[in-house]
Order: sequence, then structure tokens, then C-alpha cells
Amino acid sequence: MVETKLKIDLSQGVKKLEIFTKRLVTTRLTGRYKTKIRGHGLEFESYRLYTQEDDSSQIDWKASVRINKPIIKEFVEERNLDIFILIDVSSSMIFGSVNKLKNEYAAELVSLLSYAILNAGDSLGYGFFSDNVFDINKPSRKTNLFYILSRSLVNPYIYGGGFDFVNAIEKITGLLKKNSILIIVSDFIGLKDDWINQLKKTSYKFDTIGIMVRDPRDRELPTDSYMVRVSDPFSDKELLLDSNPEVRFRYKEYVRKQEEQIENAFKQSRASLLKLPTDKPFIIPLVKFFKTRKKWQR
Repeated sequence: MVETKLKIDLSQGVKKLEIFTKRLVTTRLTGRYKTKIRGHGLEFESYRLYTQEDDSSQIDWKASVRINKPIIKEFVEERNLDIFILIDVSSSMIFGSVNKLKNEYAAELVSLLSYAILNAGDSLGYGFFSDNVFDINKPSRKTNLFYILSRSLVNPYIYGGGFDFVNAIEKITGLLKKNSILIIVSDFIGLKDDWINQLKKTSYKFDTIGIMVRDPRDRELPTDSYMVRVSDPFSDKELLLDSNPEVRFRYKEYVRKQEEQIENAFKQSRASLLKLPTDKPFIIPLVKFFKTRKKWQR
């Protein structure tokens, strides 16, 4: 059962928003497209030597005198991006062995990320999925989207149900413009065999980013208990395990290989994947992740 109220601490998150947003702009977190144009534009980038192909009226004579060579200014034109966040609200996200459930952790992450995207001047869209896709909002620059999305995220009744990744991706890709950015926030538990092909098709059209949110118990069994009850989040099946060292090792290895397969699938699809554990804050790894990514360019 979902709690009547999710433990989503947006009041504390707001204190982080200014820092997060500043880092967003300085690291080009939302990856604005930049197109070099000669002599005109919105933002000065650098000087370069004048060539015969250039218009002589573009020469910066004052700067040219200083180095005794004709040079011109280069500018870049910034284009606003359409960014869509697809949020997993299936039953497996209603789980936690630490102070936050996975859906609570994901909700805070999505709220802060959406605020930063809108504050950077890009367009934000979002949708929720489990075994179906719902509450879809196409990318828009309306500032109240942050509040609308935040209210939806704290609503416990949107959570639960199966997990159909392929169906969700197929529906969303038909709504987005080519070269949009698609961010998928999920634990990626319950993937079916055909999901990799769908990911490849999707990442061909869009700059696709996966953010994997997982609880420590998704990866390791507890060491302080002899018997562990393991439940399938998408059915009523349960299994009682003897949590001895051999069982713990095999469980950990199984999950490691599963996550390795997911990472490889994203890499082969030219998509990016960030893994976030719910027992650690996400701000620093999130900013670092976007900072180290190559600029989104097509």
C-alpha cells in the first residue's frame, strides 16, 4: 500500500534550487544546442583569423591592430530545447529500506530537475507510466508546470501497477519533436526482452538519458537476518530465502549482471545512464553527470 502522504521534502529542496540552477547554467546541464554563425548572434564565443570566405565588414579592426592580423568575432546562437521527463510510477517504485521510498527519492529529483530546466529557459514536458502512460504534458515553458508536476508527484494515488517500458516509450516518441531530450526516471526493474530494440529506435530520434533510482536492497540482501522474504512487486508471488553468504553472493551477482546489461544497452544505443542509490543525495552526482557529458548536439 502507498502511504497517504509521501515523504517528499520540497521545502528543503527549495533551498538547494538556487545553487542547483546556477550549476545548471554554468555546466550547460540542459545542453543547449549551439550553432556557430559568423558575425551575428546572441552570445560571443571567440575570435578567429579572417579568411577570404568571410565578409570583410565582419573584421574587428581594433582587435586586429593588437595582433597585427585581421580577425573576426564568432558568435553562437542558442536554441531552446524541448525536454521531456518520463517518470516510472509502477509498483516496484513503492519500496524502500532507507528513509525514503524510491518514488519519494525520484519525486524530489524530478521536482528539482524540472525547476532547473524551466529556470534555464528550456521547455519542459512530462508523463507518468506503469503498465500504461498517463497525465502527459507536452513540452512548454510555462513556469507553473513546476508546481503542477510537484503536486502530481506527491499524490500517492498515481503510484502502483505493472511496468511496460516499451509501451511507454512508443507512446511518448510519437508526441515529441525530433532532437528533443528524453529523460527516463525509473528503477528499470521488470524490463521485457524487446526493450533494447525500442531504446535504440528512441535514442536515434532523441537524446535519451536514463536515471536509474535503486534502493540498497535492490542490489544486496541484508546481512543481519537469516530469513528474507522477497516479493515480486508486479504479482502476489513471494519467496522466503535463507540469507546465507552463498545466497547473498548469488543475489548480488545477478543484480550486478542485470545492471551491467542495462548500462551496455544504453551505451550501444548512444544513450546515457546515471545510477543513483536512494541512500545517498543526488545533487552532486547529478550535476557531475551532466557536466561530464558531451554537449547535446545532433
